[in-house]
Amino acid sequence: MKIGSALLTNDGKGLDRQAMASWVKQMAALRQQGIEIVLVSSGAVAEGVVRQGLAERPERLPELQAAAAIGQMGLVQAYESEFNQYGISSAQILLVHDDLTHVVRFNNARETLKVLLGWQAIPIVNENDTVATDELKFGDNDTLAAMVANIVEADTLIILTDQDAMYDADPRKVVDAKVIHEAEAGDEALLVMAGDGGKLGRGGMSTKVKAADLAACTGADTVIVGGRIDRVLERVIAGECLGTLLYSNQQSLADRKAWFESLRA
Repeated sequence: MKIGSALLTNDGKGLDRQAMASWVKQMAALRQQGIEIVLVSSGAVAEGVVRQGLAERPERLPELQAAAAIGQMGLVQAYESEFNQYGISSAQILLVHDDLTHVVRFNNARETLKVLLGWQAIPIVNENDTVATDELKFGDNDTLAAMVANIVEADTLIILTDQDAMYDADPRKVVDAKVIHEAEAGDEALLVMAGDGGKLGRGGMSTKVKAADLAACTGADTVIVGGRIDRVLERVIAGECLGTLLYSNQQSLADRKAWFESLRA
């Protein structure tokens, strides 16, 4: 699952500890059901911006990296504190693009994640903003979450966002925008409907659509759903119709999975 900056920082007001406590409680309940979870969490840069009292997200790379370094401290401490209440170990994993396209690094990341899941710990993954360069950046944590879903061959990628679902138009601008309940990942029409990202993070609805297509490479379905919905994780896992389901295309899955397997041969 992936949680975005706007949710984690309550639209830029600092880490929303109450919301984090709710998500962690739900993850703990799912762990009790035997469900393995990898959490991809944004929020480091946004939290760093708040801690430094900056008016907006920096544009220069060194300032972004510095904000991430400051914000990552608070982000990880907050998660660790919440998970400890349920006796769950958590682990920090910071990745850059090359880690997931270089065969040896890819396999190292995969094996580490497998061990952590075997230990019933919850890995907390984020981009290593302090060392990433413009050329190597994932660009957003939606893409990173999809690549992590590929690594662990997840059944489902849940992307929590500040919108309840994906719509056929921007609901902030179009009053009668309709929810897309279900569609095939990779449908090009979805990109036409998707909007742009906000100020706090790099992602937007279009990156979530692309992430769903990438996650489908290993057969994962993607659910894009509002993170502020009550008991959202438990209800999605229980099969309740919430958010937007982008399902993998089984007809092309074999060819796409073969391509993905070549990366880790």
